[in-house]
Amino acid sequence: MKPTPLASELTRICGPDAVLWQPDDLMLYEYDALSARRPPDAVVFPTTTAQVVEIVKLAAREKIPVIARGAGTGLSGGAVVTEGGIVVSFARMKKILEIDLENERARVQPGVVNLDLSLAVADHGYYFVPDPSSQKACTLGGNVAENSGGPHTLAYGVTTNHVLGLEAVLPDGQVIHTGAHGTRSSARPGYDVTGLLVGSEGTMAVVTEITVRLARRPEAAKTMLAIYSAVADATRTVAAITARGITPAALEMMDGFTLRAVEAATHAGYPMDSAAVLLIEVEGIAEAVDEQAEEIEAVCRESHAREVRRARTREESDLLWKGRKNAFGALGRISPSYYVQDGVIPRTRLPEMLDYIADVGRRHDLVIGNIFHAGDGNLHPLIMFDNRNRSQSERVLQAASEIMAKCVEMGGSLTGEHGVGIEKNELMPLLFSADDLDAMHRLKDVFNPAGMLNPGKVLPTGKMCGELRIQVSAGAAA
Repeated sequence: MKPTPLASELTRICGPDAVLWQPDDLMLYEYDALSARRPPDAVVFPTTTAQVVEIVKLAAREKIPVIARGAGTGLSGGAVVTEGGIVVSFARMKKILEIDLENERARVQPGVVNLDLSLAVADHGYYFVPDPSSQKACTLGGNVAENSGGPHTLAYGVTTNHVLGLEAVLPDGQVIHTGAHGTRSSARPGYDVTGLLVGSEGTMAVVTEITVRLARRPEAAKTMLAIYSAVADATRTVAAITARGITPAALEMMDGFTLRAVEAATHAGYPMDSAAVLLIEVEGIAEAVDEQAEEIEAVCRESHAREVRRARTREESDLLWKGRKNAFGALGRISPSYYVQDGVIPRTRLPEMLDYIADVGRRHDLVIGNIFHAGDGNLHPLIMFDNRNRSQSERVLQAASEIMAKCVEMGGSLTGEHGVGIEKNELMPLLFSADDLDAMHRLKDVFNPAGMLNPGKVLPTGKMCGELRIQVSAGAAA
């Protein structure tokens, strides 16, 4: 089979072993962890910014969409193809270009795996704070695109709080540098273009280098497991902890349904008979950590925790976190499919929201598990279903829309860390006025006037959200 003209041009830019164009190969790039739409026209694997520039110029000349892609672990369809085009995979741009411990930062290519950066600086007592549960696979370019979070961002912030500067390619092939880059300081005057591009989901520019902030490992850390006989008591504890002025490094919640699936899969030590647990971590200097752990334990007991355990060793702590970070995969063992939600509400309304989610499940005859970043109100309801059953699939979409609408009604948001993508772009009018959305459109058009960068994402297109086809990956994680 003869290569397509597009494949031939991409081969000229990046070499014969850097382009996929045959149908069987392209099928692998129809989906991320959320859904499948259609295959791209070609997939290309650049190794340098110069190659990305040439790819983007070719796409602009031929009026072909460009979709930047990392590891494909995204949960909102941000890396799927909606109108054909070129998928630019950063799987081969995975170098850590510079580690500058004196200034506590690193410069990396977008294909660097999140955890690999932390491992690279671990011997020096540093790490990269944002830690999505998919951190063993997800890439920093994807984290930047979606403004990813994770359990330990409660105290330290999400990706945008740890990105100092970017190198990016605009749709006409122009290369720009924002914030800190090379030896430049991050404290330059002018508009915060770095902050604008982080979370823009590849709709404004193609990021080719990232300068990130590195943090020192804390002197001490303690992991605690608070065990409850009632879900409401666990949710009330979250607000009670923060009301005392305590900010743990992490504050996660799992309900009984979810933790039983997790325990069966990972044997992490979660109690199979409990209604809910809180996984809490505090860190800092040793004396302060001990004092804070005592305070948190007292709050948990006042809120009717039946037991509060403390991990005695690093191994025990790691096992508890292994259970949390592998939870989505564990649920894949008991359900053919599941649909992961990502909404945010004020944490004081967690009891009300979990009651509402349970009611949604009853009304639509669906099982819904809950595992989420309780400390910042970032919910991850997981709706169990069989995607071979059309009726169930339709009910899942309706249930998901109702949950998202309730999050907004409660003063929350449509996403905390997974992004909008194609999953929730048609729900954006629930949160933003027509004027708000118009301003966003005009801002995007400044960077991407022809709409060729990752089209169909983030902003409404006029299509109904019910058209979304959910294809579930049990290995995906939030």
